[in-house]
Amino acid sequence: MNDTNKTMMFDVFNDKKNKAGDILVSVYHALEEKGYNPINQMVGYILSGDPTYITSYNNARSMIRKVERDDLLEELLKNYLKINE
Repeated sequence: MNDTNKTMMFDVFNDKKNKAGDILVSVYHALEEKGYNPINQMVGYILSGDPTYITSYNNARSMIRKVERDDLLEELLKNYLKINE
């Protein structure tokens, strides 16, 4: 049953972070499948902003450019700290 009397919550910030995380994972796999070292390539992209560090295979380059680099870095740092608490 769908209760239309309840208010739905929408959090733009959480949605943006989930999107960044999903994109990072997809790009990682695309780089790995093409035989690149995904960590080196992604660090190169985040530091320089040069999209040629990311393969166009499986639309990875286009996907990663949809997210600001600072949002990617924030997502990485947040997850690293959560794992290493």
